[in-house]
Amino acid sequence: MNKSLWIVIGIIALLVVFGISSYNGLVSLNENVNGKWSQIENQLQRRADLIPNLVNTVKGFAAQEKQVIQSVTDARAKLAGAQGPAAKAQANGELNSALSRLLVVVENYPNLKSDKNFRALMDELSGTENRIAVARKDYNDSVQLFNTKIRSFPTNIFAGMLGFGAKEYFKAEEGAKAVPKVSF
Repeated sequence: MNKSLWIVIGIIALLVVFGISSYNGLVSLNENVNGKWSQIENQLQRRADLIPNLVNTVKGFAAQEKQVIQSVTDARAKLAGAQGPAAKAQANGELNSALSRLLVVVENYPNLKSDKNFRALMDELSGTENRIAVARKDYNDSVQLFNTKIRSFPTNIFAGMLGFGAKEYFKAEEGAKAVPKVSF
């Protein structure tokens, strides 16, 4: 009888140790899933903060460069339409001034700055979307690991008793297949 009691105590001790180990493992996996979801939210917030500011920066530089180019175009048209020497001299002076501003821009920025800003915007958009995709994949991987663990025997017994349920995978929204539009 003494031997049987020790066997029962040993089995109970093993079940308690296994239960504690299973619980701690489930808590760890659950927190991993929550952390991965938090990272998705972090990247979505980054996109929400970053993209409008980048678009506005690009718009600002494009408008400034458009203004310089427009002044050259207007001055050239004025010179072409000028009648008489005084009007032609004044129009020529305006064209020279506009060309000087354009040359300053070109000398300072051999490649117009908006071109660089457009490329930077595209790189940031691409990088941000890649970060979000990686965060989503990491989340789904952790959900898969968690769901596999809580459905595997004998952990499924403890998971059910301790209130651990399956987590949802990240799924694309209905309109996610449509290409996002960026307008300037």
